[in-house]
Amino acid sequence: MEAPTIASERADLRSEAVRKPGAGNPRTGPSPLMAVPALVFFAVFALLPLGGVVVLSLMRWDSIGDPSWIGLTNWASALGDPATYHAIWLSVQVMVFSWLFQTPVSLLLGVFIAGRGRYRAVLGVLYFLPLLLSAAAIAIAFKALLDPNFGLSRAFGINALSQDWLGDPKLALYMVIFVIGWQFVPFHTLLYQAGVRQIPRQLYEASEIDGAGRVRQFFSITLPQLRYTIVTSSTLMLVGSLTYFDLVFVLTGGGPGDATRFLPLDMYLKGFSANDMGRASTLAVLLVVAGLALSLGLARLAGFGRGSQLEGA
Repeated sequence: MEAPTIASERADLRSEAVRKPGAGNPRTGPSPLMAVPALVFFAVFALLPLGGVVVLSLMRWDSIGDPSWIGLTNWASALGDPATYHAIWLSVQVMVFSWLFQTPVSLLLGVFIAGRGRYRAVLGVLYFLPLLLSAAAIAIAFKALLDPNFGLSRAFGINALSQDWLGDPKLALYMVIFVIGWQFVPFHTLLYQAGVRQIPRQLYEASEIDGAGRVRQFFSITLPQLRYTIVTSSTLMLVGSLTYFDLVFVLTGGGPGDATRFLPLDMYLKGFSANDMGRASTLAVLLVVAGLALSLGLARLAGFGRGSQLEGA
């Protein structure tokens, strides 16, 4: 008679766990109500301001008087202005060249720092120092270093460094991209370091038994296993390129001429220098749409949700 009693008690416990979601039932996830505070926060501080910007893009407002409804006039004016397309083209160049510069550097540094060795930890601390500095401080420092009269050229006496790096339209854009990379490479290095340390060590041990060297392991194991990390880093890098403002504003102010007047900086100057908040709001909506499309496109291209990172798929 004891065995049926134990079996009935276990059945009661299982039925009680089913009746109580999340209590002893591993198949039951957290309640959807737990996402409500985050959704409210997102709606208040993201969706409502975005809606206001969309409405403001349909109005004329000089930030002083009352806004007046003008419909799609701002959009027609912005999309018909060659300066807008020039700013978009500069933003595209920043995205592409920043990705080409930051991705290989941060990937190699992340793989290197993820290895064992005390000296690597010390170098990792040094590499991460730029993350502690503000964009304005970095811009002021590099503006002084790149000065053709008082910067690196005078400090080291090297004539090749005496060029007007930030005053030459042909060099200013690439110097801005370099400074941006110097600031953000440590962040992406940290992402790759964490990704490498999640790769099972057994994969490398098995490849060593098969006679694979370090280079073969990197291309056959490390890169495939870092697929989602690369996509995440690239998404943050490319979408973040649409928000570069403070560093560029302090470093070049958009000059010389309009050589570094990226779309975010053009939006700021239109709104707060030309007092045309309607046009500035139009450019802001364009930035949001471009960033959203870029994020969704990268996620779809990478195939998130169709396999595991440990599968290398």
